[in-house]
Amino acid sequence: MIPRIAFTPGEPAGIGPELAVKLAASGHTGTSPRTPAHPSPQSAQIIAIADPALLQQAAERLRLPLQLIPFQADAPAEATPANCLHILPVELATPASPGILDTANGAYVLETLGRAAAGCLSREFDAVVTGPVHKGVINDAGVAFSGHTEFFAERAGVEKVVMMLAADDLRVALATTHLPLKDVSAAITRDSLQQVITILHRSLRDQFRIENPRIGICGLNPHAGEGGHLGREEIEVIEPALDTLRALGLNLIGPLPADTLFTPPQLARCDAVLAMYHDQGLPVLKFKGFGRAINITLGLPFIRTSVDHGTALNIAGQGIADCGSLNAALTQAIELAKLRQL
Repeated sequence: MIPRIAFTPGEPAGIGPELAVKLAASGHTGTSPRTPAHPSPQSAQIIAIADPALLQQAAERLRLPLQLIPFQADAPAEATPANCLHILPVELATPASPGILDTANGAYVLETLGRAAAGCLSREFDAVVTGPVHKGVINDAGVAFSGHTEFFAERAGVEKVVMMLAADDLRVALATTHLPLKDVSAAITRDSLQQVITILHRSLRDQFRIENPRIGICGLNPHAGEGGHLGREEIEVIEPALDTLRALGLNLIGPLPADTLFTPPQLARCDAVLAMYHDQGLPVLKFKGFGRAINITLGLPFIRTSVDHGTALNIAGQGIADCGSLNAALTQAIELAKLRQL
């Protein structure tokens, strides 16, 4: 079966439209030699949810061929050929210029995301890959928006989702996400940890088809608390949460100091690592796979992957945006969609 992958290019003034054109182009101009190969054009139907004129203008600036094929939901899925994208049109409120934000198009971005979410929930699409959005301009347009993850969770009616980033063979999930460091300890409770680890375990088993996932757990404090001398969160919160889950059969390693867990011998024992806070895990991941890292939202009733970079307004329209993260996000979405079809 050919999976149908929705793609939302994101902020129209950013590099998303350029990435969409490069995604379609034969040879995938702009990727680095280390970038994983883009999936074969025969492997998926890629449906861009965007303004067709926006994508055509980007193709003209790049001097790359682009054919937009109207998407027909009631027709059998067909592979998207090279130099093409299937298109589900959503019109901009006003023409977009590279690098120049316009609040008038904030609603346009949300409409593309809403259409992607609806299509995934109805199984019209097998997955969604998202390009970078600009949260500030959407909020300036008068719409409260904290990000893709929260938007999709709300549309799906899901109370809790987990952010996991991946680069090559390293997967890092986060117990807390975008919090000031002073707030992290209070945000980590036995209940919240058990919820996050349960979602991570279930996703590795059901989505990634890892039969008995091995999850490495970072401690919060240096040396994982040094037996209580450097903090008691490991003793009072983390270890009791892990013991409860181990009694249910989960294969959990730790808590270990992060500087121990993120070493090759320890990582070889793990299918994924749970970091306690954002900058505990992500510097390691980005050092390992900068330009190839992707974001995967766990806990949704559908597959969502994303690039791990922003709108890059400073280089939008210049033809120099790297497609590596988008290629990796699409590859992962296709692989997960095919596993789901088995």
